[in-house]
Amino acid sequence: MSEPVILVDPLPRTLDLIMEPDVRARLERLGRLVISEDKPMDDATIEALLPETVLIFGQTDMPRERIDRAPKLKAIINVESNFLPNVDYAACQQRGIAVITPGSAFASPVAEAALGLALDLARGITAADRAFRAGTEEYGLAANRDTFRFAGAPVGLIGFGDLGRTLRDLIRPFRNPVKVYDPWLPAEIIERSDCIAASLDEVLSTSKVIFVFASVTSENQHFIGAAEFARMQKGTAFLLMSRAAVVDFPAMLEAVRSGHITAAVDVFPEEPVAADDPVRQIEGMILSAHRTGGTVDALFAIGRMAVADAELILRGLPPQLCRRADPAIASRLRSKPVSVT
Repeated sequence: MSEPVILVDPLPRTLDLIMEPDVRARLERLGRLVISEDKPMDDATIEALLPETVLIFGQTDMPRERIDRAPKLKAIINVESNFLPNVDYAACQQRGIAVITPGSAFASPVAEAALGLALDLARGITAADRAFRAGTEEYGLAANRDTFRFAGAPVGLIGFGDLGRTLRDLIRPFRNPVKVYDPWLPAEIIERSDCIAASLDEVLSTSKVIFVFASVTSENQHFIGAAEFARMQKGTAFLLMSRAAVVDFPAMLEAVRSGHITAAVDVFPEEPVAADDPVRQIEGMILSAHRTGGTVDALFAIGRMAVADAELILRGLPPQLCRRADPAIASRLRSKPVSVT
């Protein structure tokens, strides 16, 4: 009997980036690895190996025709962390092929960074540092005229998946009242986390700090636009932590430029951001180069979660650590593929 084949097509990740040596050794024990890390795996290699392939680690295009030619395939493990529209999810479900991603590995570092950015916007920490270095600092009460205490401030969460729920747990000591807008969840799930299920308008108009953790779908691109920013209280701290396409980016920049809100942004419509992009010059913003999730430990967690679930799947057991694609949801997602790790 031929050794089972595992296609490793992980770009923009590499195995060294997401797997410590002991985790890679566990993967190698599962079958014969065929690896392409310097470029996407070529079609000829994929087609030749599909009949013996049991696992795919990566973002390989898998339309129904390829799935039909892979009778032994048990799982596609997306280590890029987004469910992309290059897989026939319904066909995989029909065949019992698990399509999973260890994207929750990023929840803790993103939530931690989001809390840090929110505290900065509330208390003006980096703004005060810049003023001090420029010799324009103020002291005492004068230095706090535009700040507020994060503790107890009304918080709004837009999106309540892994990121939102992890952030909610992090801020419990600050005793914030928390309202959540997530049209994909019933109120009962939101209320279990000591939050109030609310409309988008209510979250926008009553929150002093708003965190955006929503995924991009076919239905919500640019759904936070000029009208939504206008409904926010003056001085609201707005944190864009998930995907740039959920907001009307120029409208957000204008809301900051006008002084209506402050903002912290970790994601941008085009990355890397051009050197002459005007976003770099707008006061009232904290800019972060899509770095809040990509910590060394989070990337290694991707590998550990992926391999642990692969071991279970090859034993005929369901995955336990990664999130499984639901065709009804995956078909709506429109996140841009990650290009920079």
